[in-house]
Formats: sequence, C-alpha cells, structure tokens
Amino acid sequence: MSIQVRFFASLRERLGRGAGAIEVAGVVTAADVWTRAAGGEPMPANTLIAVNMEYAEPGRQVKDGDEVAFFPPVTGGQP
Repeated sequence: MSIQVRFFASLRERLGRGAGAIEVAGVVTAADVWTRAAGGEPMPANTLIAVNMEYAEPGRQVKDGDEVAFFPPVTGGQP
C-alpha cells in the first residue's frame, strides 16, 4: 500500500525533503511511517502528527492512500 508523507518546518529542513511516498505492507502506524520515511532519524519528542489532516497519536493505524504529516512542536508567544 502507498502512504503519502509530509514533513513541515524544521523537520523538512532536518530531513532534507518535504514530501514523498512510501510503500508498506501489513498493518502500520503513524510511528512506523516516520521510521520508514525518516531514514533512521529518531522522531523528535513532542512531534505533532496528522493523518488525513486530523491530529493523531503515534499509534494510529494508517491505510492505503492515507496522508501522514509530521510537524515540529509549536512554541512561541509571550511568557
């Protein structure tokens, strides 16, 4: 099955790409998608994940044709 993968902001810079597709077999989770798509880089703590534009936990199962997006934690504002 084919999963579309997107990396945003500093994750895109860190991994050197913003999007791509991976082919997987069997049951996979959003965390599995990171492992396969990030080329061995560990997922940073507090990475935000979206599956088909809805926030998801790392253990969320994905299926053929899904889009999985990874965002760095958002900080900012005034203390």
